[in-house]
Amino acid sequence: MNLIDLMLEPLSYEFMLRALAVTVLAAVLCAVLSCWLVLIGWSLMGDAVSHAVLPGVVLAYILGVPFAVGAVAFGLLAVALIGGVRDTSKLKEDAAIGIVFTTLFSLGLVLISVTPSHLDLNHIIFGNLLGVSTADLWQVLILGALTLGILISKRKDFTLYAFDPTHAHALGMNPRLIGAVLLGLLAMTSVVALQAVGVILVVAMLIIPGASAYLLTDRFSKMLLIAPILAAVAAVAGVYASYFFDAATGGMVVLAQGILFVLVYLFSPKHGQLATRWAARRRRVALAAR
Repeated sequence: MNLIDLMLEPLSYEFMLRALAVTVLAAVLCAVLSCWLVLIGWSLMGDAVSHAVLPGVVLAYILGVPFAVGAVAFGLLAVALIGGVRDTSKLKEDAAIGIVFTTLFSLGLVLISVTPSHLDLNHIIFGNLLGVSTADLWQVLILGALTLGILISKRKDFTLYAFDPTHAHALGMNPRLIGAVLLGLLAMTSVVALQAVGVILVVAMLIIPGASAYLLTDRFSKMLLIAPILAAVAAVAGVYASYFFDAATGGMVVLAQGILFVLVYLFSPKHGQLATRWAARRRRVALAAR
């Protein structure tokens, strides 16, 4: 079997095609949003919201309503609770985030444990890429397209909010509303990514692509292009690797993103460790030669 046949082999299965489609879409969507999360410093908030949607998803399954409704509701609830604990006590935001998201995540686990006949624990927690149905694919496509469309159409508002919310307010914008919309989109994105990698690994897809792009460029407009490209490459590589090595698909996708980050961290032309050390060495040599 030659290399071309080997690469085409996974594409002969419908479940692999659906898995690739869902993974690439989820990865691209998470990557675009991750640019703002990294810029604003919302990495922990992304962790909190992505885990806090679990009870909402479980309740949506139990009630027979679209799980996006429950996920978004609990994502916004988590944000409100974090803000409430932070503003009404002497606890800092990181402590409030840890308390709220672990409590809500635990609630989701309890709900799953008391309704074992209705829910598949592995499907929600770890994802089920190879079991994605056509209906799941359409749901991801619709939610992903809606969320990505809002992110792109309102990118200038979100970017101004990220860089200078005070200036945004001076221009007549409502920073609190913009932040709430961004957090709502974070909840929607978590729902999409949940189909691919499950609740546990969503946070990695929400942070790693933006962090990698941030090390490759100083321009935010380029970050919005670099991050989804890196995420899409990692998604395809991870799905293929999981097929040939018979490994967990979601885990392989995130591992591929982690490997790309390590390469960027080491070899980025401007901010990579090797480039930084080489520049420092050249400066020392130049100073010694004077």
